[in-house]
Amino acid sequence: MYVFLPSTVPALAALLDAGRLEGEALTAFTAEPGPGGDPEEAEYDAMYAAADASLGLLAQEPEAPRRRVVLAAEMPDHVVEHGARHADGVARVSVRGGVPYKKLRSAHVDDAAAAADIARAAADPGSATADEVTAEHELMWFAVQELRFLVEEQA
Repeated sequence: MYVFLPSTVPALAALLDAGRLEGEALTAFTAEPGPGGDPEEAEYDAMYAAADASLGLLAQEPEAPRRRVVLAAEMPDHVVEHGARHADGVARVSVRGGVPYKKLRSAHVDDAAAAADIARAAADPGSATADEVTAEHELMWFAVQELRFLVEEQA
């Protein structure tokens, strides 16, 4: 199952150092387009649900670079537990037992130029202001091989 996990640059650095993202039950989002739904649109919505959750992580990590990070991973169905529907076409899930590096497929990260806006949004995640500010910024796609460079750029 393809899942989108909210993250931060320091958490990404820790994943790269340890070779896995640790956690008993990691919150993630997955696409569930339903009958007649558009799978690509549902994946896009799931990715941005994880981006919104990343703002909450940034609020808890004031020293982290102000960039939303979303990790896309292909996980076996048996380690993914479905929770409630998050939105139309998007489900909140828990990934049990961590995420090995080899399961990552890509990362989606804000451009560094968005940092001031993301800082404003992280100051009040879930607010109308956060929604308005983040709507102006598309996440950039990074291949797994590029993630080390992304982290080093922030150091």
